[in-house]
Amino acid sequence: MLQMNEALRTEGAMRWTAVAAVVGSGIVSSLQIGKAMIAVPMLQADLGLDFGQLGWVTGIFALLGLFGGIPAGAVVAAVGDRRMLLLGLAALAVGAAAGACATTFAVLLGARLIEGFGFLLITVAGPSILQRIADPARRDIVFALWSCFMATGMSIAMVAGPMLGGWRVIWASGAVLAVLAMVAAAMVIPVAMRTVAPSWRRLPGDVLTILRTPGPVLLAVCFALYALMFFALFSFLPVLLMQRMQVGYGTAGLLSALATAVNIVGNLTAGVLLSRGVPRAALIVTACGIMGVSALGIFLPVLPDTAAFLLCVLFSMIGGAIPATLLSTAPLLAPAAALVPVSVGLLMQGSNLGQAAGPVAVGGLIGSHGWPAAALLVATAAVLAVITALWLGGLFRRRGVAGRAM
Repeated sequence: MLQMNEALRTEGAMRWTAVAAVVGSGIVSSLQIGKAMIAVPMLQADLGLDFGQLGWVTGIFALLGLFGGIPAGAVVAAVGDRRMLLLGLAALAVGAAAGACATTFAVLLGARLIEGFGFLLITVAGPSILQRIADPARRDIVFALWSCFMATGMSIAMVAGPMLGGWRVIWASGAVLAVLAMVAAAMVIPVAMRTVAPSWRRLPGDVLTILRTPGPVLLAVCFALYALMFFALFSFLPVLLMQRMQVGYGTAGLLSALATAVNIVGNLTAGVLLSRGVPRAALIVTACGIMGVSALGIFLPVLPDTAAFLLCVLFSMIGGAIPATLLSTAPLLAPAAALVPVSVGLLMQGSNLGQAAGPVAVGGLIGSHGWPAAALLVATAAVLAVITALWLGGLFRRRGVAGRAM
């Protein structure tokens, strides 16, 4: 009996080590997004890039995810999640190293494409690995940890980037971290016990099956609306803070990093609440409602500056519950276990649609109608997300999903 208990403890420790390696890989991948945002002034000064070129450097990841989410999920399903995670980390390392040596925009953009390919593979393969290695009783907590990777990596990049002394050092550091993450992942992430031979002929059918299944589609719509709301604010938050609070560039960056980082609190809180049986749809509806109301106080000139910033913090923190809930739900609503990566790929495609659409839409509205117009956009997206979540609640009831409905 003692030997059995010891074996169970050892197995549990190994599982958590593998979970840490997967989450760490996600954080390293999101660092590559944050580094481009914080390096914008350095890239302007060194390579003479204009705003259009800088937009490609910072936005290419979202563009790849917008068109490549489902195909990446299908490839992960066919080839294997662990293998694709390692390939993604290798692509990050190669792309970051090539970018550190770039002397022209074309070379830098090509390097970012390679990095973006790696990021896409990691973000699709990671949840698939977690789904098979996590203890079912701890799965919501595990996916909550995974959902922290974006905010964690971006916050670290925003804070640490200016301390590294130049954008080439930032890029080289990203390559080193990707190599270290790849070594750690190869050592501790177990190979799937049962491997299925790749079947490229099956990929189109898998994609069609997911697109015809209401659950994954609604999850993707909800993620798109959340990402639209989040990036509509955070893409312009430094500018908003500089205009409303009259703070400098450095202070605006630190305040933006703080507001981004608290998203992690929402991620982890959602995992705890879901593990205790809080209804998933109710969690999404509540978070979306608070985000929509907060946006009114942020963008409309009705509150003092400090209060508006505190609403930005609340907006981010409460919003963090949404990706944690959606990511942990995607495997539960997939039509088959083998299609979990494709379902996650569709979810990430929705996320990237929101990431791409949010800044463009809100930027156009602000330019033509001022900051108050952004409040209407975010509030409308929040209402649509609430409606989608209520629809999901019905699916949860019919499927018997844990933490199921309102």
